[in-house]
Amino acid sequence: MGDPTLPPPSMLIVAAFSRHGDALDWAKQRAAERWGMPVLESERFAFRETEYYRRTMGEDLQKVFWAFVPGFDPAELADVKLMTNTWEVEFTHQSEAAEERPLNIDPGYLNLGKLILASTKDFTHRIYLARGIFAEVTLYYQRGRWEHHRWTFPDYRRDDYQAFFSECRQYLHRWIRGVAES
Repeated sequence: MGDPTLPPPSMLIVAAFSRHGDALDWAKQRAAERWGMPVLESERFAFRETEYYRRTMGEDLQKVFWAFVPGFDPAELADVKLMTNTWEVEFTHQSEAAEERPLNIDPGYLNLGKLILASTKDFTHRIYLARGIFAEVTLYYQRGRWEHHRWTFPDYRRDDYQAFFSECRQYLHRWIRGVAES
């Protein structure tokens, strides 16, 4: 029998995408009100790997990632996903955007070994967390680089996304060393 252990140090990662820059700004502000200003922010990437969202979100989508101060408890991921879903609805009701879904917010977390994403959709590779929320290991870190699984969304296979996740990983690594030295 093994002894239960605490999860490795992690940092919350939030992805948001929209065709409206003001929607992304709004999402960043909501996230900052909840978790403080992001310690890292990606560029706004062109989100072009799928047509899945076109009907509800429109064309020319931009995706951005925010990383927050390390110390995130992975047990909170389901609550965070439910909260970001509520924010999406809130923005839709106050927005004048023509799209059915003008904003998508997807939380996850990163530790030194993997990137986990939350989802409301079950599938063979997803693990149930709580209250209708599932999680998947989207990327894993091995031999100095990010690797994907066969189920990993095509955009998460991109080098520019993975460069940002590597920056997050380096930040987390420095944070862990700083905590250990204190």
